[in-house]
Parts: sequence; structure tokens; C-alpha cells
Amino acid sequence: MSLNQPVDYIERTRTLYESLSYPPYGWVRSDSAVPLAVSTKPGKECRVALIGSGGIYARGQIAFHHKDDISFRIIDPNTSIADLRVTHFAYDMTSARQDINCVLPLEPLRHLQTEGTIADLTVYTLMGGIYSSRRVTETLAPALTATLIQDEVDLAILVPV
Repeated sequence: MSLNQPVDYIERTRTLYESLSYPPYGWVRSDSAVPLAVSTKPGKECRVALIGSGGIYARGQIAFHHKDDISFRIIDPNTSIADLRVTHFAYDMTSARQDINCVLPLEPLRHLQTEGTIADLTVYTLMGGIYSSRRVTETLAPALTATLIQDEVDLAILVPV
């Protein structure tokens, strides 16, 4: 594969799940369109949420469990990179353990905040690869959405793994 070619995540995911002896991954499809929300607020006034599904947690927090953990963590955006941990069942965590920014680009967003490009930063993490789309739809998504609203987030950056 050349560096200019896209990564076929669907095929990679199928291959990974087969190698782990998991049942075939059940992709969720929806026919309902989600409207694009356009912000009129300048970035320098925006409270930005970084939401990563790479199983990242901070030292002292409870680690994520394996598949179907529908909890999420709120991480202080000033947490030292050395105090961030990762646990996940569905991807090779070697690179994430060497540089957490490859799955949770915290340092680049801190830089944007420092230079005044964004006003504020909040960080939320969860375990990706949740098998139960019903539990995501009925429990995780509403809980995370309520937290984002309560925290008055203007813009969310989603980082899937």
C-alpha cells in the first residue's frame, strides 16, 4: 500500500475480528440523515471537545473493560501525556503507547488553545468497538450528549480508532 492510498478500514476490521476469533463485526447502517450543523462562532470563542474512542484513560481512573464497555471518561486537558494510559481489545496499542497523540491528538489541540485558535478544550474518551449498537444508541450516546450540552461545548472533534 502506498502512502497516498486510503486505508480500507472495513477490510482491516473484518480481518482483525477473524484473527481474534470474534464473530463477524456487525456494521451499523442508518437511513436517517444527520443534518450538518454549521457554527457561526469564531474558533477563538469555541469550547472544543476532543472525543476519542481509543480506550484512553488517565492514571487513577478505572481502565476500560473489554467489548461493550459503554462508559466514558472525562480527562483533564492539562493531564500529563505520561499519565495517560490505553487499553483496548480491537487494535494494536503499540503506537498509542509510544505516542498517545496518534489516537488522541491532545498536544496539537493544546497548542491551538495556547495560540488562541480555540478558546477552551475538554476531553472525553471511550472504548470503541462496542458490539451493542442498541446500548450505544440508548445509553452511551445520550449520556455523552448530555455531558457535552452541560459543558456548553461548541464543537466536537471525533477521533475513531
